Amino acid sequence: MQIITFEAKKPILPQRKRVAAYARVSMETEALMHSLSAQVSYYSGLIQRTPGWEYAGVYVDAGITGTSSAKRPKFQKLMADCEAGKIDIILTKSISRFARNAVDLLTAVRRLKELGVEVRFEKEQINSLSGDGEVMLSILASFAEQESISISNNIKWTIQKIFQNGDTVCHHKMLGYRWVGDLRVIVQEEAEIVRFIFDEYLAGKSYTAIARELDDKGIKGVKGRKHFSSSTIKQMLSSEEYTGCMIMQKVFSASPRYIKINRGEMPKYKIEDHHEAIIDRETFDRVQETMARRAEKNAGKRQLESPFSKLIRCGKCGCVVKGHRMKSSRFVNWRCSKKNRSGGCDCTNTSDPELFAAAADILGDGDIAEKLSDVKTIWMYDNRFIFEMKNGRKHTWRRK
Repeated sequence: MQIITFEAKKPILPQRKRVAAYARVSMETEALMHSLSAQVSYYSGLIQRTPGWEYAGVYVDAGITGTSSAKRPKFQKLMADCEAGKIDIILTKSISRFARNAVDLLTAVRRLKELGVEVRFEKEQINSLSGDGEVMLSILASFAEQESISISNNIKWTIQKIFQNGDTVCHHKMLGYRWVGDLRVIVQEEAEIVRFIFDEYLAGKSYTAIARELDDKGIKGVKGRKHFSSSTIKQMLSSEEYTGCMIMQKVFSASPRYIKINRGEMPKYKIEDHHEAIIDRETFDRVQETMARRAEKNAGKRQLESPFSKLIRCGKCGCVVKGHRMKSSRFVNWRCSKKNRSGGCDCTNTSDPELFAAAADILGDGDIAEKLSDVKTIWMYDNRFIFEMKNGRKHTWRRK
């Protein structure tokens, strides 16, 4: 007699889907924050009580516009967790909560589709993995972006009307002044620093020399920073508001994602005798004439041209890393702008060959200048470079 044993089969349980949700509000008002709290509570409960779903978290960006994904840290964290294979499904209230920019939306959804991650838009009832999902997303995302542009235009029109009536809508900080309600009053200790800067410039000193002198004296800026840059000195010397007037609309929103310095593209509004002057009109005008004369004298000097200009910052102190072309070398030498100051930074210099080698390894072969357009900042350390990309990712290159 032969006995055959049949082993009992273990039941194959369906794999639980790891589900996350994304929520966002553009302003931190009481009503919107209450709405955001309700969204978090709703999605947390929905995910945890749905059979076959595993809770993977709710990612929240509060008080951040949806017109740029790069400026939303929790959205970037959500995308990174999807890249790491931690999420299968993303729930979100609507397309406009996920992204108001059509390009950002479609780029994110297509990347998630490649990863096999499904995005469900509750209001529009769209599933990104369905056959017609991308077509519907393209159409509706365009509407969301146009709505954002319309809102921006309405806000700009309202602000311009306020400016035309001589009222202010923001109280920006300036060294030498503080706001007391709607009144701008002089801080005498800081006013002396402002007068010192104007006097030293008229005495023949450069922006850089004045900045170094302030740093050596341990003088802090209006935001408490210990470092003055040459660009800060130049900006202060150009600020007509030190003569007692108020200039409005010095910057404007060129698009929902781009704030631009107003160089004549939009009207400016000037209120005379708005507050007490620190610098008299005659001194201010002499400084402007001197700046124009020096600029004309230096116009013929060869400007340093490099695809790395304005991209590199010191990882030790955070200051700008500037390029200097040495007479004895055809390469540009890059060093921290704080390096030669008293008690300055000791970060190791770098040169073009090392930077190009790092960029080629990180960004790949091709037009370096074009590829660097995707880089937000290159952080320079003694032993490495960190390429911080505009999409939030970071790549490290070890120096030899």
